[in-house]
Amino acid sequence: MRRAGLGEGAPQGNYVASGYSVYEEENEHLQEGLRAKVNALKHLSIDIGNEVKYQNKMLEGMDSDFDSTGGLLGATMNRLKLISRGSQTKIYCYMLLFVLFVFIVLYWVIKLR
Repeated sequence: MRRAGLGEGAPQGNYVASGYSVYEEENEHLQEGLRAKVNALKHLSIDIGNEVKYQNKMLEGMDSDFDSTGGLLGATMNRLKLISRGSQTKIYCYMLLFVLFVFIVLYWVIKLR
C-alpha cells in the first residue's frame, strides 16, 4: 500500500510530499504562539503580584494613620464627656443669662420703635 509519496520508489527523507512537514510546521507555529501567550501571562501575573504588594503597603500605612486618628478622636470625646459631666449648673446659668440678655435686647428694640 502506497501513501502520499512514501513507500517504494520514493526518495528517502522526502517528507514534503507526505504532508508531515506541513503538520510539523503548523505545530511549531502553534507552539511559538502558545509560548508567547504563556510568557505574556507570566509577566502579567508578576506585575499583578508587584501591584498587590504595593497596595498592601499603602493599606498598612492607612491603617496605622486611621488608628492614630481614632485614638486622638477617642481622647477628645473623653475630654468632652468630662466637661459635660463637670458643671451642669454653670452651663445652665450661662444659658439663663444669655436668654435674659436676648429678651432685654428684644424688649428694648420693641420699646424704641
